[in-house]
Amino acid sequence: MSRYRNDQILLNSSEYYKPLRETRGLKVIRQYETPMLTNPSVADRTRITADTYLWGYGDRLYKLAYQYYGDARFWWVIAWWNGIPAESEIPNGAVIAIPINIEDALKALGVA
Repeated sequence: MSRYRNDQILLNSSEYYKPLRETRGLKVIRQYETPMLTNPSVADRTRITADTYLWGYGDRLYKLAYQYYGDARFWWVIAWWNGIPAESEIPNGAVIAIPINIEDALKALGVA
């Protein structure tokens, strides 16, 4: 499941990318639209079932994403859900919420 499946593909022919286009022999560069994520509302947090996890030494968001979703690439869902800019910002002993259903979490974040 790609997080880009609903994003529009843009054709970029701006002057900024002209040197890059010329070195690659392209007229335009195809790129994905930047997704605009939203913060989950209180209603979303109440409605969506989440597991609590006690953060400890050696924990990594990508490992939790793999454990819960079967795909380490969804580490950013756990980070965004908890408002964590980086793993280094999570102190040992912190309790973080991990949404159980990835589809519901993606919808609440405005991606799906």
